[in-house]
Amino acid sequence: MTVDNRNELRSDIDFAALKSQMQTALGFPHFCIDNFLSEAFANEVHDAFPSYAEADKLGKAFAAVNEKRKIQITDSAQFPPAIRRLHEILASDEFVAKMSAMSGIPGLIADPLMLGGGIHETNDGGHLDVHVDFNFNAESGLYRRLNILVYFNKDWKEDYGGYLDLWDQDVSHCLGRFAPAFNRAAGFATSATSWHGVTPVKCPPGNMRKSFAAYYYTKEPPPGWDGVKRSTVFKARPDEYWKAHVAMPAENLLRATQSTVNSVKNTVKGLFGG
Repeated sequence: MTVDNRNELRSDIDFAALKSQMQTALGFPHFCIDNFLSEAFANEVHDAFPSYAEADKLGKAFAAVNEKRKIQITDSAQFPPAIRRLHEILASDEFVAKMSAMSGIPGLIADPLMLGGGIHETNDGGHLDVHVDFNFNAESGLYRRLNILVYFNKDWKEDYGGYLDLWDQDVSHCLGRFAPAFNRAAGFATSATSWHGVTPVKCPPGNMRKSFAAYYYTKEPPPGWDGVKRSTVFKARPDEYWKAHVAMPAENLLRATQSTVNSVKNTVKGLFGG
C-alpha cells in the first residue's frame, strides 16, 4: 500500500540513528521516537480517540489477571478518520520499508489482520503484565517480528503509571521504562526474550491511557527459530509474589479446565450431531 504521509509523519526522523539505537539497546533491540508525528496530525489523532465507554461498545474488553481494564479496537472500519489515516501510514510500503531498514529485519509486512493491534485504551486500575508476544499468526501464516506503539496522552504524570517497562530474559531486572507521553513512538523486535509490560494505570477520572499499536511480520521465521509456535506467555514481576504463586496459576488452571470442557462439548456434538 502506497501512502503519501508527508504532512503527517515527521520528515526529519533519523532512521539511521534509530538503527544504531536498536543495535546497541540493552537486553533486546528497542527504540523510542519523540515527536513522531507532525504536531497538527498528532493533535488530530488525539482528539479522534473515542471515550472509554464508546470504545467498549466497539472493541474487545480485557478483564483477566494478566490484562484488565483495557479496550482494544482492531477493526479498521471502526477507526475514526484520523486514526484510520494513522493506521494507513504505519502500514504503508514506505514506512514498512523504513522499519525494515531500521530494525535490520528484511521483508517486513504490515499485519493484514490487525491481530492485537489498533486502538488501545486502558482505564484507571488497568495493567498489562510482563510477557513475550505470540510468535506466529496461524490465520496469515506469518511470523511476528516487530512492534510499534504510538502514545496520545497529554500532560501524563509519573504517578499515573502506565509505563512501558522492558525486562531481562529472567524478568528479574528492569532494563528501562518509557512514559506513554504524547506523540511518542516506542517499539522493539519481538522474540522469545523481549519481555515487556505496562505498569498499573492510576489515572484520575476522565483520563485514560491511549495508544495505537501496529505489528509487523515476515513470511520466513527469524534466524535460529526453534520451531515452536508460541502464544503469549506471561510472567510476574519480582515484587508480584501473590500473582506469581496464586493468581496466575489459578487462572491457568481455569483456562485449561475450560479448554477441556469445550473439547468434550465439541466431541459430543460431533458424535450426536448436536
